[in-house]
Amino acid sequence: MSNYNIAKIYPNDRFANTQIEKLLQEEGIRRDPNLDYTCGMYDEDMNIIATGSLFGNTLRCMAVSHLHQGEGLMNEIVTHLIEIQFERGNTHLFLYTKCDTAKFFGDLGFSEIARVSDQLVFMENRRTGFSDYLKKLQNSCTKNTPSSDNNIEYSRNTQNIAALVMNANPFTHGHLYLVEKAAAENDILHLFMVSEDASLVPYSVRKRLIMEATSHLPNICYHDSGPYIISNATFPSYFQKDESSVITGHALLDLTIFKSIAQTLHINRRYVGKEPTSQVTGIYNQIMAEELPKSDIECIIIPRLEHDGTAISASTVRQAIHDGKIESIKPLVPEATYQFFISSEADEIIKKIQEHENVIHY
Repeated sequence: MSNYNIAKIYPNDRFANTQIEKLLQEEGIRRDPNLDYTCGMYDEDMNIIATGSLFGNTLRCMAVSHLHQGEGLMNEIVTHLIEIQFERGNTHLFLYTKCDTAKFFGDLGFSEIARVSDQLVFMENRRTGFSDYLKKLQNSCTKNTPSSDNNIEYSRNTQNIAALVMNANPFTHGHLYLVEKAAAENDILHLFMVSEDASLVPYSVRKRLIMEATSHLPNICYHDSGPYIISNATFPSYFQKDESSVITGHALLDLTIFKSIAQTLHINRRYVGKEPTSQVTGIYNQIMAEELPKSDIECIIIPRLEHDGTAISASTVRQAIHDGKIESIKPLVPEATYQFFISSEADEIIKKIQEHENVIHY
């Protein structure tokens, strides 16, 4: 154990944050925009020689100055970050690291979930965490009808089993169109709802609106995504060289994890919505269309539902709410979504959306 001091770095501490930016840059790491805690390790001259950060239940942006590597400082940074997480009540922890440092974190008790060769490794601090998640998926299925058995029954006639991953921030007619099409074309539809609360509309509300609007579809199995289906908010960008690399890495990691889920649930189709105006989604869908068939999973890209010649999107709905034009969302969303946003229950969410500077992106 070194005699160096580790301290929390506050956002308004410009001098310390400048040192951290410089340290990360020297070690080939970009500072992630999604951070909610940062620490710095100071030497005797009050220079920051090591750092680490948190976001939600993930550890990220960890680096030690090349002048001090080999002193065991990264071990101390990780230990400190884990202590902070435990104080917060987070015991199931995740991190992303480069392939050549995965063994180091393995020695600290982290287990590999998925890997994108020559890019990154996704790890957690539970040895059987992901395998337990897969077993849970296999043995449970939330359905909308109270009389339904929660276990999925596969018969000889069960040929097409599809999956949809949906954030629905909030749920629109575009989402409903995609769900209805996937449900109509398959025997079983596994609908994974992104359950992390990194969106302007909380997950409890998003889940409720999804299930209310799709309650007429009897062959849907609903799943909370849990921590393994990765969103834009939690995916790291800090050790990838450019935005294109970030998108590619995200897609490949997501698909590596999804393939394990698909094998467990016998999924042979994945549906995605086409996004003509988004370069990110375009690249993502292209990679999905190339990679999924290699695992005998068909990738079906559905053109977006339009209203008055324009594709319906959650971004458009959020922008209308942001601008105080609640009535204008009525033709864009199912009745359950509209009724929620004109009720007093939505007041705090509307206020949050209206206070947010940019509501167009995820």
